[in-house]
Amino acid sequence: MYKNILVVGSELHSKGLDMTTRGRGVSVIFGDGAGAAVLSREEDPEKGILSSHLHSEGEHAEELSLIAPGMGKRWVSDILRDNDPEDVSYYPYMNGQFVFKNAVVRFSEVIMEGLKTNQLQPSDIDMLIPHQANLRISQFIQKKFGLSDDQVYNNIMRYGNTTAASIPIALTEAWEEGKIREGDLIVLAAFGSGFTWGSVIIRW
Repeated sequence: MYKNILVVGSELHSKGLDMTTRGRGVSVIFGDGAGAAVLSREEDPEKGILSSHLHSEGEHAEELSLIAPGMGKRWVSDILRDNDPEDVSYYPYMNGQFVFKNAVVRFSEVIMEGLKTNQLQPSDIDMLIPHQANLRISQFIQKKFGLSDDQVYNNIMRYGNTTAASIPIALTEAWEEGKIREGDLIVLAAFGSGFTWGSVIIRW
C-alpha cells in the first residue's frame, strides 16, 4: 500500500526498574535505547522481506511481565496509596531460568520455520541478528546452527537488553560496520514478554 514505511522500536526502562538489591536479577540486564528502519517497496520478489513469523503463548505471560498497570491487575496509584513495600507488581518480573529454557527452544523453532518457508538451510544464513536478551541465548543459538562469530551480531555487552529497540540498533550497527552486504541472507529473531517470539527472513 505504501512505498516507504518508518518502523521505530524504543524503550525507556531506567525510569521503571527496581534499583535496589531486590531487583538485581532484572535491573542489571535492561537498558534504554531507540532504533529505526525505513522499509521501502522492493520490486524484485527475491529481495527484501521474504517472510515473517509471529507466535505467542499467554499461558506463561507472567513469567516475564510487568503485572501492574499493564496486565489489568492494579494501578500504580493503588499501590502507592496502599503503601505496601512488599508489593513490587509495578516493577518488571522475570523468571530467569524458565525464560532461558523457553527462549532457546522458541528461537530455534522460529528460525527454522522461516528458513523452511523459503526452502533455505542454516548454512544459507549470512547474518543472524537476535534480540539482545541474553548473550548466553545468542551463543547457544549460534552453536546450534553452526554459525561463526562473524555470522551473529551481538551488542548486549554495550547497551544491555533494550528490548523493542535491540534489533533495530543491532541491524543498524551491523550494516554501518560493513557486516551486511547486498545479497546477504539476514535472519532476525526475537523472544520476549507475553510470551511472544518471531523471526524475519530478509534478502538484503
